[in-house]
Order: sequence, then C-alpha cells, then structure tokens
Amino acid sequence: MNIWQSVRIAGRALRVNKLRSALTMLGIIIGVSAVIAMVGVGSGAQARVAEQIQSLGSNLIIVLSGSTNSAGVRLGTGSQLTISEEDATAIAREVPTVQAAAPSVRGNAQVVYGNLNWATQIQGVTPSYFEARDWPVDEGRPVTQEDVDGATKVALLGQTTAFNLFGESDAMGQIIRIKKVPFTVIGVLSRKGQNSWGQDQDDLILVPLSTAKKKVLGVSQANARAVGSISIKVRPGEDMTEAEDQIRGLLRQRHRLQPFQDDDFWLRNLSEILQTQEESSRVMTYLLAAIASVSLLVGGIGIMNIMLVSVTERTREIGLRMAVGARRRHILLQFLIEAITLSLIGGLVGIALGVAGSEAISYFAEWRTLVAPESIVIAFGFAAAIGIFFGFYPARKASRLDPIEALRYE
Repeated sequence: MNIWQSVRIAGRALRVNKLRSALTMLGIIIGVSAVIAMVGVGSGAQARVAEQIQSLGSNLIIVLSGSTNSAGVRLGTGSQLTISEEDATAIAREVPTVQAAAPSVRGNAQVVYGNLNWATQIQGVTPSYFEARDWPVDEGRPVTQEDVDGATKVALLGQTTAFNLFGESDAMGQIIRIKKVPFTVIGVLSRKGQNSWGQDQDDLILVPLSTAKKKVLGVSQANARAVGSISIKVRPGEDMTEAEDQIRGLLRQRHRLQPFQDDDFWLRNLSEILQTQEESSRVMTYLLAAIASVSLLVGGIGIMNIMLVSVTERTREIGLRMAVGARRRHILLQFLIEAITLSLIGGLVGIALGVAGSEAISYFAEWRTLVAPESIVIAFGFAAAIGIFFGFYPARKASRLDPIEALRYE
C-alpha cells in the first residue's frame, strides 16, 4: 500500500463522520487563528514603537538645560539656561561618535494668518536640526546658515499648523504673524505624527535660531548665546552609552564643574526609552502567542481523543485488514494521515480566519495589526506538528492490535 492509497482511505474515513471531523478540527482552527491574530496585534504594536523611534530621530540624545534653586526651592529642568550654541559646536567637533548637534530654543505663541489664528510651539533652529532629527521638508526649503546669520524672518510649518492656518490651500510664500512679527513661509515639514507621550510633533513652527531669540522668544540676559536644548544625532552603529558618557564629560569640562558637583544639564537618551517600550511590546507579543497556543494544545488533545474513539470503533476493520495482509506500518500510516489531515485542514481554515480577524481588529478597534508571513508559516507548521504528535499514539495503538482479537471485537 502506498501513501496515496493511505490518504484516500483516510479521507473516506473522515467523510463518514463529517460533523465529528469538523468539531475535531475546530480546536485547531481556533488555535491557529488566535495565534495569527494575537501575533499580528503584538507585531503592530512593535511596528508602532519602531515608527516612534524613527520619528524622534534615530540614535538621538537630547541635552537640556539644568535646574536652579531659589530660596531653597528647586525650579526644575530648564529653569536656568546652562547650555549654549558653543556647547553644540564643541560636541559636534570634539566627540567623534556624534554626527550632528543642533541647538534650539522653544516657546509658545499665537500665530495669525488673515482672519485665522492658531496657538502653537515656536522653535528656533539651525540647519543641523533637520539632520539631527531626520526631519525632511515636504515642500519648500529648510533653514540655511544664511538665514541664521542674517536673522531672516522665514518660517517652516508643521503639517498640523499648516492645516489649521491654511486648510487645503498652498502655504508657500504666504505671510504669517508671530507675536505681530511678519514671517514668510518658506516650507512645510513632512509629517512626524505623535511621539511616545502622545504629543503632536507636527504642531509647531520652525524659524532661524537667531530670529527666534531676537524677534520672537527673547534672549537670556545672563547669556545671549544660551539655548534650551541640543539635539544630538549619534553616528549609526556607535554605542549610545559611550557617546552619552563622552558628551557628559565634555560638557562638565566646558562648564568647569568639579568632581563633587552635580551636572548643570540633563542628558536624555530617547532611543533607550523607546527601545524599552519596544522590548515590552515584544514580551506582550510572546505572551499573547503563548496564550493563543494553548488553544492549539487543546485542539491536539481533541484530535487524540477522537482518534482513540475511531480506533475503538474500527477495531474489526483493522483486524480484517491485517488478516488480508496489511502490515503494522500500513495501519500506523493510515491513522497518522487521518490525524495530520485534520490538523492541516484546520490549519488552513485557521489561517484564513486569523488574517480576517487581524483585519477586523485593525478596522473596528483602530489598532494597527501586522501579520507577517513568518507567523503564518509557524502557525501552520505548529498545527501539522500537533497532528503528528497527538495522532501518533492512537495510530500506534491501532497498528499494535492483535488481528485475531480485533476480529472477535464486538
């Protein structure tokens, strides 16, 4: 007897009890579909975190001004401008792992265009800001060094700000007023979306750093060159922790801090924070997959149970086949093929339901899902393995029946 004949016999046996076969496959169907859907949900969460990392700027370290004390009261981060444009220049020049260092200042202001107005964040930046934050310009041009040197009144709008001021109209070349100062729109930034804290990164306006200080936000009386933050992009492949240590050492040296003194600035490694979130999302994916895999295990037990019942019901048939020359391996192969067929059909139906379920979750729950081909292959392979594992014992039991006793079975 060849394998094809065994498959035909197994198919005939399964068709005799269609309802029982369908109910047996139900466990595998639920298990496979649950694994695919849950892994899709977890993978979607990981992809979202990866997008957030990319939107903030790859390999990004932020330097913030330190805090100050007033009558024993600690006023918090940024209450004293302790970093400067020269610090940014020194970091870019003297730290070999740094690709770009961009000083910036920020504040809030009401922006007016015609009879429309919008409250948004104003940031004064240099040309290196776009490289440090991986933020291309969708329309127009970025801020240039000539703009910074000349304190020109030009502005780039984020997507949210552009929509609220201009709607679907073209913003290029239009005149807007920031604190009653006219600015010409020279560009619209590409969309960034929300960051990991839910803040809309597209709700802002970028202007030259010198312009922001002199005409919009004002300058520090203590130090006209002071800035609120420095965005630092580390070269790809470099160790972020090592780069952070080098930056801290350079800034302490420049600020003439003694070993016993605390830093007068703050360093934030944003990629580490978001990678921690990504790791949490990965753990969630594994957890969801493990929970869903329990359904596959239950389905496999159901297959073994039904196959044992089938062996008992067909004991006389097994004895008759052995009496006319069927060998043990033929009986083993037949029942094993029946179990694998149940698993594979259930796996195929489960894949279809799993993909459809992922799409339904994405549509109705507005939760991004990402079904990778690898998860489909793994779920299908696991279903086949379940059929072999749980089908082997009933098949082995059937092949070891004594032909004479089997023929006598009532």
